[in-house]
Amino acid sequence: MSKFWNFKNIAATETAPESIELRIEGDIVSDDDVWMYEAMGMKSSSPNAFKSELAQYADKDITLWIDSYGGDVFAAAGIYNALMEHKGNVTVKIDGKAMSAASIIAMAGGTIQMSPLATLMIHDPLTYAQGYASDLRKTADVLDTVKESIMNAYQLKTGKTRAKISQMMDDETYMDARTAIKNGFADSMLYDNKDIPEIENFAFSRAAIVNCEKDAMKRLFAISKPEPPKENITLAKAKLALQLTL
Repeated sequence: MSKFWNFKNIAATETAPESIELRIEGDIVSDDDVWMYEAMGMKSSSPNAFKSELAQYADKDITLWIDSYGGDVFAAAGIYNALMEHKGNVTVKIDGKAMSAASIIAMAGGTIQMSPLATLMIHDPLTYAQGYASDLRKTADVLDTVKESIMNAYQLKTGKTRAKISQMMDDETYMDARTAIKNGFADSMLYDNKDIPEIENFAFSRAAIVNCEKDAMKRLFAISKPEPPKENITLAKAKLALQLTL
């Protein structure tokens, strides 16, 4: 079975304990749709299978990388719940994208970090419907209920009002790392301030720059100034000798 998630054991070292890395990629699908993805050779699996494998790493800290456009909201809910119930710490790192249903899974992280190139997107749930007018109205009511449940996860993480979250979902909001942090959907940006030296007592001096430019121009002219011909040098020495004699 080709899965949209993959667990990997990272062996302990002298300085770090054993850790578990989990990657969620590809479409997030429900139990009922697994067979279609398998037939097409696409990454897929059921939330129940995910829960069974997650149980093998009980009490262990997990780093969860997410790079997914999303998929089935109920499948995402099953994975979200399993991660929330996990006894170890869950650190979410959004790799390239956590959109739609994948953004729901991301909210299960005790800490959520985003790559400086990552995108997080939230929007209203959608579906397909057919039937009588009453069927379509009922479907709309169901979508409203599903939206309320999704907002629960976003609100638990961000602390924003339901009205604000609802508006952001209506607008199909795309967030880069800094915007997601500002809105409470993420905690920090990966690689931020890494290996950047601390600079103290830095001052800007226009005079120093001007003097530096003058020195550079002097050196340039000195380099580019043509050397006088040898015969001119000989003549100059003869004139100097004559002046000293007089």
